Amino acid sequence: MQAAVAEQIDTPLRLVELAVPAPGPGQVLVRVAAAGLNPLDTKIRAGKAAHARHPLPAVLGIDLAGTVVALGTDVHQWQIGDAVYGMTGGVGGVQGSLAEYAAVDAALLAPKPANLSMREAAAIPLGFITAYEGLVDRAGVREGQRVLVHGGAGGVGHLAAQLARARGAEVFATGSAAQKPMIEGYGATAIDYTTTPVADYVQAYTDGEGFDVIYDTVGGATLDASFEAVRAYHGHVVSALGWGTHALAPLSFRAGTYSGVFTLRPLLTGQGRAHHGEILREATALAERGQLRTHLDPHRFSLAEAEQAYQLIESGRAAGKVVVDVAG
Repeated sequence: MQAAVAEQIDTPLRLVELAVPAPGPGQVLVRVAAAGLNPLDTKIRAGKAAHARHPLPAVLGIDLAGTVVALGTDVHQWQIGDAVYGMTGGVGGVQGSLAEYAAVDAALLAPKPANLSMREAAAIPLGFITAYEGLVDRAGVREGQRVLVHGGAGGVGHLAAQLARARGAEVFATGSAAQKPMIEGYGATAIDYTTTPVADYVQAYTDGEGFDVIYDTVGGATLDASFEAVRAYHGHVVSALGWGTHALAPLSFRAGTYSGVFTLRPLLTGQGRAHHGEILREATALAERGQLRTHLDPHRFSLAEAEQAYQLIESGRAAGKVVVDVAG
């Protein structure tokens, strides 16, 4: 099979021939149709993501969509020909999706939404799982709550806004003025963080009480601002980028709570992989009900052009999730 391999830190991906992997016990062999790329992929290639534990040389690519073509032993939930998608590798030494075939832990997969293309499905897994682990697993978002998503036009943020809406919450999302149409298109009230102070939007949208749930997808000063904007006593702040040093006093004085999200943990440890498959089954149900849409960058890249896809992400000019077309 052909695969795009990162051979050394900060060197271009190279298209090479590798043996097609054989599915082991509990695995299926997937013919990869599309590989969804994430900023994390470029950080791994740059040697700036030690937490991903993916030594080079390696096949990168965390998300995929494709077709099951072979079954390992002890696999009962899938059949040859099933269209599937998932967050399946590209970290922890597990082969990624920038290859024509991947041997995948069957528990990580879910049925591809029938109304989405392979490209659209490949854009979902990492972002949606991250959103779900924060909003549902950690914060238990529910009907009637006011939810604030920081970075509402981002890869995780736009999915989090849709998920919160689907669960009955009233959703608000920060972004720039240029991102307002996109944010509102996903059913959230847009807040221009560049011109509106925290205290002003807390007063305007919650009568000064604070938001019930805040999902920070930005980190840094945005997480600090979240501690000041959460509802007293019952408010919950979740962050997918809570990796810095932060003062907890503002959150403590509001008697709020905080949770972190580390979406890579099941891939790195083997624990909780089945839950990732369960989460994506929820994504499938939402997509097929018309409650979940993906935002794709319009550029098309073949597997041989994967390096150009990485360059687009690194340039900061990607207008949505970058997806590589791997096989027809």
